[in-house]
Amino acid sequence: MDMALVFLFPLLGLLAWSIERRIQRVSSQISRLECKADLILEHLGIHEDTTELARITGLARSGQKIQAIKAYRELTGDGLAEAKAAVDRLVAGS
Repeated sequence: MDMALVFLFPLLGLLAWSIERRIQRVSSQISRLECKADLILEHLGIHEDTTELARITGLARSGQKIQAIKAYRELTGDGLAEAKAAVDRLVAGS
């Protein structure tokens, strides 16, 4: 039993490190894509409606998460799962 633990812990550590690296890589790729999207939007003269996003964030922070998700779906046309994830990110990022 002890020998199994000797091999299991380093293996779990290596697995956790590998997952963390992948997450960092994907996060970096997302950041680059967001920058590119911002440049494209700026070039096209399209501006995000930050006041509506602020209202949605305010709804979510005040415990009205369902209303925030509904408002986000109306604003973007996203599905329920995407809107929930986006509202969660808005709250976590603020």
